[in-house]
Amino acid sequence: MVVNRKIPLRKCVATGEMLPKKSMIRVVRSKEGEVTVDITGKKSGRGAYVSKTEQAVEIARKKNILDRQLDAKVPDEVYEELLTLIRRESIL
Repeated sequence: MVVNRKIPLRKCVATGEMLPKKSMIRVVRSKEGEVTVDITGKKSGRGAYVSKTEQAVEIARKKNILDRQLDAKVPDEVYEELLTLIRRESIL
């Protein structure tokens, strides 16, 4: 008997697309207000998902979407880390 597992979907804050959770990157704001990239998807705090595309990251940066979603100022280092992760994964 074949069991079809439900694939969890998440909405990209930049593009509005519903995609599988594994094809997204989570950005999280901790209780202290620190914003970081959550590669595991399990850190505690308020999270927002971004598609694994450079275009989605650039849209989020230009429109300050992550700032509004997380109620915190997102430093440029977070956007650079997102772009680095996306580029590294595209090489592999």
